[in-house]
Amino acid sequence: MLPITADKVAEVIILARELDRAENEFDAFVERLNEDEQAGLVAVFWIGRGSFEAEDLGEAIDTATREATIPTAEYLKGSPHLPDHLEAGLEALGVDVNAAEDDLYRPT
Repeated sequence: MLPITADKVAEVIILARELDRAENEFDAFVERLNEDEQAGLVAVFWIGRGSFEAEDLGEAIDTATREATIPTAEYLKGSPHLPDHLEAGLEALGVDVNAAEDDLYRPT
């Protein structure tokens, strides 16, 4: 089970698309996530870039937890394709990325 909501991953995707102007917001949002959520975020990223298969989510989360040596935001910003990998990871896990992103823009 994914320890981070699709809405939170969608928020990271949106911020990652605007890193040149929203880097501080990106950093703050990611660092506010708890350790499990951060590991889940990295696992989604790894699945999206093909390092793990969707059915290996648990192993990806465990690996992300064990191998966390630098701040998660800093690690993720090292990928020029971060938003694409996160979207692909959510899709591989059966999450409708567009719906998750749309939910963030829908007034409550």
